[in-house]
Amino acid sequence: MIKGLLKKDLYNLSSYKASLIVIILFCGIAIIGTESINLAPIIIGVIVGMISLSTFSYDEISKSNRYILTLPTNRKEIVAEKYILAIGATIIGGIIGFILTVIVVNIMNNVRPENIINLDYESLITSVIGGIWGISLLQAIQIPSIFKWGAEKGRIQMFILVFIIIAAVGGIYFLVTKANININMEMINLFINKFGLIILVATMIIMYFISYKIAYKVYKNKEE
Repeated sequence: MIKGLLKKDLYNLSSYKASLIVIILFCGIAIIGTESINLAPIIIGVIVGMISLSTFSYDEISKSNRYILTLPTNRKEIVAEKYILAIGATIIGGIIGFILTVIVVNIMNNVRPENIINLDYESLITSVIGGIWGISLLQAIQIPSIFKWGAEKGRIQMFILVFIIIAAVGGIYFLVTKANININMEMINLFINKFGLIILVATMIIMYFISYKIAYKVYKNKEE
């Protein structure tokens, strides 16, 4: 039944095709104009990942889940499908951004050989994964919020939670700075270079797992 739910949401998202094409073209132009080659994968990944969550609004307006729950499906499948769609959209967005960057940079290098842009694939891949991690954090917060409070209120709650997280991180940084705690940045950089990607992927899996458990618990007890 998850396959059918995915088809429903992908059909609803088909109206965003023109917008996505414009966004991709805009990112291509931005790369040419600014040479910020690591931004396109992040921007496209974030936008595509967030667009995937707009399916909640379609479901809320049409009240489709009332009908879906009369079919041979269950709430666990409905929740799981939203996560599959969100994760898949984010990864696809990152891949599109990566491919776009490689294509645009190679075209620019051929058009103006006197000003070659050295494309660091390792750095670009790190940017892609970092962007995916960022949108994963937002999705992990927003999806349970939407299941709990609905599409509009859920977004407001998500922004409040993100603000609290940013404020907490900023507060910790301020306290560490004021306390004159000596931090060995060289050791931190070595650790990040060695284990950074593993940590990002592992924390993404953990975030999605915890988020899914919370979302399912919320939706299981929710009346449609």
